[in-house]
Amino acid sequence: MKKKIYLAFLLLVFASVSCKKQLDVGNPNAPTLDQNVTDLNGLIAFAKGGVYFNGFRDGMAWLGDSYFNLPWTYHELMGDNLVGGEGSNNQTTTMGVPDYIILDDGSKLTNSSPQVSIIRTFNNRSATGEANNALYYEWLGMYNLNAAMNTVLDRADKLNTDGKLNANQLSTIQAWAHYWKGFAYSAIGTMYYGGVIVDEVFGSSSDYLSHTDILAAGDAQFDQAASLLPGSVNGDYTNVLGNLIPAHCQVGKGGVLSPDEWKATINTMKARNILLNHLSPFVNGNPAATISGASISPMSAGDWATVKSLTDAGIGANSLVFTGRTVETNSFFSATGGSVAAYVTGKNTVTGEKVSERLIQNFDPADMRLTTNFNAATDFTNAYSFSTRWSLDDGGERWPNGVYAYGSRNIGEYELFISGSYEENALMNAEARIQTGDIDGGIAIINAVRTSMGAGLPDLANGLTLAQALDALVKERRVALAFRGLSFFDLRRWGWTYDIAKGGGAYKQVFVYSGASGLDINTNATVSYNYMDYWDVPGDETELNPAASGAEFIKNPNY
Repeated sequence: MKKKIYLAFLLLVFASVSCKKQLDVGNPNAPTLDQNVTDLNGLIAFAKGGVYFNGFRDGMAWLGDSYFNLPWTYHELMGDNLVGGEGSNNQTTTMGVPDYIILDDGSKLTNSSPQVSIIRTFNNRSATGEANNALYYEWLGMYNLNAAMNTVLDRADKLNTDGKLNANQLSTIQAWAHYWKGFAYSAIGTMYYGGVIVDEVFGSSSDYLSHTDILAAGDAQFDQAASLLPGSVNGDYTNVLGNLIPAHCQVGKGGVLSPDEWKATINTMKARNILLNHLSPFVNGNPAATISGASISPMSAGDWATVKSLTDAGIGANSLVFTGRTVETNSFFSATGGSVAAYVTGKNTVTGEKVSERLIQNFDPADMRLTTNFNAATDFTNAYSFSTRWSLDDGGERWPNGVYAYGSRNIGEYELFISGSYEENALMNAEARIQTGDIDGGIAIINAVRTSMGAGLPDLANGLTLAQALDALVKERRVALAFRGLSFFDLRRWGWTYDIAKGGGAYKQVFVYSGASGLDINTNATVSYNYMDYWDVPGDETELNPAASGAEFIKNPNY
């Protein structure tokens, strides 16, 4: 499978991001490494395309057109920030459907096709060909990305040996490749029960390792990237990184990160890997809740201390980060189909996915992020868990200055946070403080995030109990980080996505149901999601690349 992915990469990267002015081309219609990647400019074009097109776009033209739509849509559906529509494209109407829901009157709605059975039924190559295997897409994109960066590293070594790169140019290119390998391994380890480590050009492995091993590989790649960054800005660094990042992505929070800003992003990503892949149960308002049968262990005191230390040195309010913007041509994601926000923006009766009632209930009614982005002008009613009163307004229509914009379908307007943001880093730091006894310090950070996003709310008071502080933290993470691909992992670590019988579930939920007598609005519903916490390895991989003798980490044994 890796060889097939790589060949697709080789053909696409040049067609998408290079031109005669940048490359000493042999035949631009049939590019090869030896003919086209012969100097710094050729290597930069190659390394840029390997990330933005082969990692984030190649093979993603299924529902939407980038990694930031369909794979992240699954995260947002299972995180209950979105509900699915009428169609069954790519299992978007099944991955986010709970096992059962208990309504305010005690009646119970039961899902006849639980998520786990859907995953196991359609996890094969035949189902993938019919766009029915949800497990395929994120795996494809991230191993595309990893394979591309392996080739970048190999080619950089060759050009350095040939005297085509100086030391600063080489280290910047190498940092770029190791960073995105870290990103890829981290995504795989956070989503799948197991994975493979492939660090050679045209390499392959049938040794499936645990998700914790894959996450460790991701952290090692991040550390290697950080070690290659200079102590201060130099001209070669700025020139190389400035050309690796598309010019249209160097606006707003995006730009040419200084070495310190890039190291801050690495710290944020390493903190994310710890936080999202450990349990910190907070079920039904209980900070002492426990979950049985999970594939991850609880956060320890040491874990919380490490998260606090990393986020103390993580992305700041004024830091530049890796972002994405759309342009009219050759964009690596489109304004109308390249992000979760694009698919949910618009009237709920016509959008592909819908805004969940469970997202909206986390907003304070006076929050300007709610009142200027969302409206309840129309009802969308469908069976079981798909009904909602809410829609997300299109970009620029009603936003006052300083209020965060959740979505836009206008070219260049929506700012996509690719890997970490100030809000995410700050809220991880706040949670670590709250969980280690500095509740007032954590609440002060939550207040700062709300202010920075233009919420227009009075500050939360000091003196909150642990349960009250965690409730405020949960609400703010749900609101501030919506549509950024993180919500499922939050609900998983808080214990909500586990079966009620295992200590999980979500309580006091708003749920709109289209019953026989009309729209039934519930405000105290109980939801047992019972989602698979880490997905099985995709059948596309295991059928083409069977496990070596003794490989265990293919199928999640807890489901």
